[in-house]
Amino acid sequence: MTGGKFLLAALIFGIGALSFFVMRVYVTRLFRGLSKHTKTVWDDIIVEKKVLGVLSYLAPILVFHVGLKYFPQVSATGRHILGVALFVLFIVLVDRLLSCALAVYQTYPMSARRPLKGHVQLIKIFLYIVGGITAVCLALDKSPWGILSGIGAVAAVLLLVFKDTILSFVAGIRIVADDLVRKGDWIEMPRFGADGDVIDIALHTVKVRNWDKTIITIPTSKLVEESFKNWRGMADSGGRRIKRAVVVDQSSIRFLDEADMDRFGKIDLIKDYVRDRKKEIDDYNREHGHDRTKSPVNGRAMTNIGTFRAYVAAYLREHPKIHKDMTFMVRQLAPTPEGLPLEIYVFTNDIAWVNYEGIQSDVFDHILAAMPQFGLLAYQRRSDYDPARRD
Repeated sequence: MTGGKFLLAALIFGIGALSFFVMRVYVTRLFRGLSKHTKTVWDDIIVEKKVLGVLSYLAPILVFHVGLKYFPQVSATGRHILGVALFVLFIVLVDRLLSCALAVYQTYPMSARRPLKGHVQLIKIFLYIVGGITAVCLALDKSPWGILSGIGAVAAVLLLVFKDTILSFVAGIRIVADDLVRKGDWIEMPRFGADGDVIDIALHTVKVRNWDKTIITIPTSKLVEESFKNWRGMADSGGRRIKRAVVVDQSSIRFLDEADMDRFGKIDLIKDYVRDRKKEIDDYNREHGHDRTKSPVNGRAMTNIGTFRAYVAAYLREHPKIHKDMTFMVRQLAPTPEGLPLEIYVFTNDIAWVNYEGIQSDVFDHILAAMPQFGLLAYQRRSDYDPARRD
């Protein structure tokens, strides 16, 4: 190579390096600065996904392509190499643009119901497989169609190698079509130790952040193959269930006497209930000739457990945090050796976990404190330990 050609080659190389530097530093920095002053999201995502970083390689490739006409002896080989480089650059650019499109899509609320991350990942896998084969064929100056057509002969091997990917892709379609899981859903899957919010749905895995802040990954296909609990219905309904019982010591259950009814008649929440119930029972006993002065089991009578149940129901209906138009029950369950369970089955109108636990605790604080006012005792297993006894 003569001195003139050497200087020309150095000049072309310098111009290419300078164009790369300008694109990589100044143009990218300018675009990043402009994107911070706009309200649109897509330009921020282009910066985040480094699309301009890929495009910065385009400038030196174009410079070298133009400069090759001054070197006829290497022009054909050089153009061939630049063509391969340009094709690889195109593959990487499509990959970044797909990432940008996915990121823009995820800014919309619809993305939580219809996650497309797994689909995009599958497209990228296909892109790199076909693009890699094509790039090798271009580098070797061979036709890619011969290799691509031969893929059919090794389809069984590809199915074996990409079995998990195919299963995950099919599962992803099922998840989207049947709306099984969305980003942000609270799911439980005990087998995998998952109990928390879904934070990502990808091609192969679904990430769940548990309430203890640990991250669990579940194979996407398992969400279709196995059962799991999704709490989305609770969140959509606006109510969260309280289903808990206090166990009443059965030895404290008794009939009410006149003094009891006079005392309970002064409780604001049940004074109307006590008056109406007493009148109803007195009328019934008089009509059927039942004389309760001879025996307390003659005819009908009010009990402290029944009156307490009416009080709890009235208390919950007055509670501002309890749903009045969802399932509402205060019921007795079957007696057990430990006592009679009185179950509260209602829904709170605040579904936030911390708030819900506070409401539930407040309700049972009041119920447990009110029980002695009705002559009832909560069952509590007694310990054999006697602190006054010294062995």
